[in-house]
Amino acid sequence: MIINKPSILSFSRAGVLALFLSSCQQQSPPPQKNSEASNASIQEGPSLTPAQQTMVEMWDKHTASEFESKSLEATMATMTASPYVNHIPVMTGGRGREEVKHFYSTYFIPAQPNDVEIVPVSRTVGHDRIVDELIYKFTHTIDMPWLLPGIPPTGKRAELAIVVVVQFQDGKIAHEHIYWDQASLLVQLGLIDGTTLPAAGVEVARKLQDPNLPSNELIKRMGNINK
Repeated sequence: MIINKPSILSFSRAGVLALFLSSCQQQSPPPQKNSEASNASIQEGPSLTPAQQTMVEMWDKHTASEFESKSLEATMATMTASPYVNHIPVMTGGRGREEVKHFYSTYFIPAQPNDVEIVPVSRTVGHDRIVDELIYKFTHTIDMPWLLPGIPPTGKRAELAIVVVVQFQDGKIAHEHIYWDQASLLVQLGLIDGTTLPAAGVEVARKLQDPNLPSNELIKRMGNINK
């Protein structure tokens, strides 16, 4: 399990939100040229408030408990008495402490392949909310019901662009809304034919990391198919 942790925090000028871009690759192989989010330029700005820093530390503790120590107790300790988790594309998660605890213990924490790598792209920190952009990389070697319910392991490698919206209440995590492009994932695993549909594969995650990659390729491709 590799988590490329963020090291620099800064604020955008629009509102009170804070944006960070990672500049380090802890415990990871050297990044490929022009492909890793950590190669992005870093913006300097004011520091986080103490309350925002506390939220960041709580969220980092939560993800470390899920992916590194794999501790259900430590994960739940970062959440409110009645948390809510929803993986939007496949509607997995839970509402209330018992449902969320069952989800994490049964479908999520033990369902992480050994080679998972998380590459941070950006972070926005508001008054009571954190929004993370990241790339989730893995090889589909085990059942992953939180991500691919009912799909047996394909053995294929995938890279998934993910957005996580984390709401805080009284210093703890109240809910998580997690978004990704399920069609992109299914294309990468060979479960749908991306050549005949307006769906791209690994290119979706790669373009988030490298904005110089071409745009409108699906428009061109589908236009040629429909002629």
